[in-house]
This record gives sequence, structure tokens and C-alpha cells, in this order.
Amino acid sequence: MAVAEIIGAAIGVLLLVVVAYILVGGTLSAAETVANAQKDITLQNEASMGTLITITEKKIVGGRIIFNVTNAGNEIISDYSHMDIFSYNNSPSLGYQHFRYDSENLGVPGTWTITYYGSDYVHPTQMDPGENIGCEAVFSGINPVWLEVVTSNGVYNSAYI
Repeated sequence: MAVAEIIGAAIGVLLLVVVAYILVGGTLSAAETVANAQKDITLQNEASMGTLITITEKKIVGGRIIFNVTNAGNEIISDYSHMDIFSYNNSPSLGYQHFRYDSENLGVPGTWTITYYGSDYVHPTQMDPGENIGCEAVFSGINPVWLEVVTSNGVYNSAYI
């Protein structure tokens, strides 16, 4: 009978070690996940703080808003597919219009595209600080009076047309 008690005690100690290992491992894993999430949020906030855009040379020509966007910050802007363009045309029935990026089907209402990259030598097709891009947004309905460009990290600028 003494052997049964020793085996039971050994199994109990083994179970305590396994449970402690699982608890400590889970705690360390959760702490690592939280630390990585905080680091990612900090990097994203730093990128947002370093991003600044300006809208220039805006005009309406034949159902298109033609405008330039200049990178006035110190972050590279390259995620055009997640950039949003909005316009407002002063009509309560039509209101705001959202334009999605489409690099292939220029001419479809509700889309915008990049028509040229100005002085783009270092990182082609990316907006380095100080560089600008020419854009066109195709709208439907009456002429808009206001335009807003929102980058992929949430930084925006608006201008009257």
C-alpha cells in the first residue's frame, strides 16, 4: 500500500508541474501578444503623425474632378487601394459620393485613379515626401463643390473645388 501512495503523490506532483507550465506559458504568451499589439499601434500612430497631404490644382472637366495630391509629410504614401476620395455636390438628394481606387477602369463613375506620378525617381509609383501625384475622379450627377482625400492610415485633407 505504501507504493500506491508514492505513485499517487508522484502523479499529483507531475500534474501540478504540468498545470503550472500551462499557466506560465499561457501568461507569457498573452503578455507577448499584448506587447506586440502595443508596438504595432505605436508604429501606426507614428506613421499617422508623420503623414500630411495637400490637395492642389483642382478643377472639373467633363464629369471628372482633376486634382493633385502632394505628400507634405515625412512618410511614404503607397497604399492607394486603401485611400478614399469623397466629394459633396450641395444637393440634399445626392449628398456625398465615395470614390474607390481603380487603376484600370478610368471612366466608371464612382472611381478614381492616378494619371501621373510627378518627378518620381527614387521609389517609382510611391509618393515620397515632397512628391505629388495627379488624380482623376469620375462623378455622376451635378458638379461637386467639395473634395476630400483620405490616406490608408486615416490622415485626410479637404478642399473646395
